[in-house]
Parts: sequence; C-alpha cells; structure tokens
Amino acid sequence: MGQQRRASSGSRRQRRGQGVLEAQVLTVLHSAPGPVSAAWVQERLDGTLAYTTVVTILSRLLAKGAVTRERAGRSFEWQPACDAAGLAALRMQRVLDGEADREAVLASFVTALSADDERLLRDLLTQAEEEPEG
Repeated sequence: MGQQRRASSGSRRQRRGQGVLEAQVLTVLHSAPGPVSAAWVQERLDGTLAYTTVVTILSRLLAKGAVTRERAGRSFEWQPACDAAGLAALRMQRVLDGEADREAVLASFVTALSADDERLLRDLLTQAEEEPEG
C-alpha cells in the first residue's frame, strides 16, 4: 500500500492544476490572430494536452464567461471574451459573488489598498458616476 501512495502522489505532482491550465489556454488565445479552433490552441501548447482536455478547459472558460465561441462547420472557434484586465475583473466579480457578506468583503478589500490604489479607485468611481447612462 505504501508503494501505491508514493506512485499516486508522484503522478499528482506532475499534474497541473485547473487554474494553471486555464491560464495557459487563455495566454494562447490572447496571442491568436482571431477566433481559433481547439486544435490550434492544442498545437500552441506544444501538444502537451490531449485535444479533449483542451476542449474541456475551453468549455469551462466559456461557462465562466472568459471566452466566447462561434460555430465553424462541425466544431467551434474560440476567442477570449476580454483582455487580461477584464479577465482579472471577472475573477474578482466571481469571488465577490461567492461571498454572503459583500459589504465585509469590499470593506476588507478597500482597507488593504495602498494609498495610490485607493486614490485611483476613488477617481474611477467618480468617473463612472459622471458618465451618462446608455
């Protein structure tokens, strides 16, 4: 039994986490000239992931709103839904949405900001208030 544990923990060390794989796929998509196939993404990952794994990752990213897809023949073409800043904002929004006490989370976030970041956030909020709706 001890050998099984060692073997399985060794294989686990070689596996990449879901977040790492998603980040790699998004990096590839951001370098694409436009919408691309899952096979194109797989090739840019040096073939280190199975095609089905790439499709699974793209599907997860689609569910998270990080990518979009359009039908292209019998498959899909994929592209990032936003730039890196937009993706970070999406992650922040998901974290906030997952918490019961939004006010406490936001208060904790704001108090941890540097003076420069707090000033920037205030400026951005002021700009957002001044923009006409529509």
